[in-house]
Amino acid sequence: MQAKWWQKAVVYQVYPRSFQDSNHDGIGDLQGIIQRLPYIKKLGVDVVWLNPVYKTSNIDGGYDISDYQAINPDFGDLSDFQQLITTAHKMDLKIIMDLVVNHSSSEHHWFQESKKSKSNSYRDYYIWRDPVDGHEPNNWGSFFSGPAWTFDSATGQYYLHLFAKEQPDLNWANPQVRTSVFDMMNWWALQGIDGFRMDVISMLSKPTDLPDGPKTPGALYGDGGALVANGKHEHEYLQEMNQEVLSKYNWLTVGETAGVTIDEAQKYADLKGSELNMVFQFEHMGLDGNSDPRLGKWSDQKTSLTVLRDNLAKWQTALANKAWNSLFWNNHDQPRVVSRFGNDSEEYRVLSAKMLAAMLHGMQGTPYIYQGEEIGMINTNFKSLDEVVDVEARNAYHELVEKEKVVSSKKLLHYFSQRSRDNARTPMPWNNSAHAGFTSTQPWMALNPNYSQINVAAALSDKNSVFYFYQKLIKMRHELAVITDGDFKLVAGNNSDPDVFAYTRNNADQHLLVICNYTQKQLTRHYELPAQARLIVQNYSEIVADQLRPYETKIYLW
Repeated sequence: MQAKWWQKAVVYQVYPRSFQDSNHDGIGDLQGIIQRLPYIKKLGVDVVWLNPVYKTSNIDGGYDISDYQAINPDFGDLSDFQQLITTAHKMDLKIIMDLVVNHSSSEHHWFQESKKSKSNSYRDYYIWRDPVDGHEPNNWGSFFSGPAWTFDSATGQYYLHLFAKEQPDLNWANPQVRTSVFDMMNWWALQGIDGFRMDVISMLSKPTDLPDGPKTPGALYGDGGALVANGKHEHEYLQEMNQEVLSKYNWLTVGETAGVTIDEAQKYADLKGSELNMVFQFEHMGLDGNSDPRLGKWSDQKTSLTVLRDNLAKWQTALANKAWNSLFWNNHDQPRVVSRFGNDSEEYRVLSAKMLAAMLHGMQGTPYIYQGEEIGMINTNFKSLDEVVDVEARNAYHELVEKEKVVSSKKLLHYFSQRSRDNARTPMPWNNSAHAGFTSTQPWMALNPNYSQINVAAALSDKNSVFYFYQKLIKMRHELAVITDGDFKLVAGNNSDPDVFAYTRNNADQHLLVICNYTQKQLTRHYELPAQARLIVQNYSEIVADQLRPYETKIYLW
């Protein structure tokens, strides 16, 4: 099958608020992104994914949208956006936007109308229910802590919000909601965009009977996650979206599908193209959760290679020739990969960043690089709650430390330094000047304190930097068809190796061997290679046969 353009593409994710400030207010903006497009182009990527740039109440980093067809004034206006599209296209860069339609902001016109009365024409745009025995309709907890229901005294009903109370869930069972969303998407198509990343898109179809979710002993609320993911009408809604919008354009579309199974992913991202191009699945991001289910993701556990490799290999194998993978280590919701799966010490940061990059970019799928990943950025450190910006983390603190007393303040702040979304959202460090070249004033969020060492200028001036390693991997993907269409196989016996991830990619004409030492140990491993094999990627300057030094990676081609 002829490869689609997005199957050979590499995507660069920009969190606009933290990328580049152009008007000296401490907040990144669209003109700042335009200013930095040459840098993104230099990296070699094909697509820029923008986190939400719409008008917002900014409760959840822009994921609470108050007007889907207006630009957040902090970032500029529609003319700035159109300039961004035009400039990017002239540079042969595509722009995709974030689509957030599981929920809106409570400030959105639809919700403001919806809450006026039970008879309002927008009432059924959201999920309203009567109290049950004087309390919430079911026991679901919000993913951001607290109940998933908020009572409206004016109309005597509760509304559902799987996230913050300012993010009411849209009622996709209402065909008028679907029509409104599709009209909005087609409007953005007219602005010249090249696709959408779709936020929590697997949660559109809620069960009509809204049953209670399972409840961990001692927890305040039940878990509705499995009940709202991949619901009964989910694929109908996305097929309708495809017919009404997506099929009309040569777009890249990727769905964030928390809780997705292999079987469901094969439906969402079927190569026949009836729904989406690809999905983000998060199993590899959930391997290091806390053993105490009450704490969930708040943990400092390290994932073993055995568990990580099993998971990555499972998805590579199961989707082959059926659906399309997305490949990612980082995004705006995840901590920095070098701190999480690598080693962020001064000695091993660069080596482990390169090893993890090679591990991922040799696989089949479309890779996503999150801003700062390409220079090896690491997690920050939180000493008090005052330093924490993220609503998810702050709510978790109030629930787990203050209400439930499950964990100490010191311990949870330590977990925040390991897992908080704020780790990804610190402003981009462009150089070692005051405010890191991000802004000329106090930034909206504190910079990572190590910005004087880890920044773009330092990376660009060092020919052995993480940046140029990513650049090489991107060029390799563009030039070698085997990375797009080759099969994936673990090297014989590798599935039991606790320290090394070694796999092959093969098509009729080309063969790759990718070798990654996941540890800081000096190892001895022998791999049979044909005489014509060439070493095309490495993260040490000299090669020692059958030796794998700490975090060493090698890619051979023949």
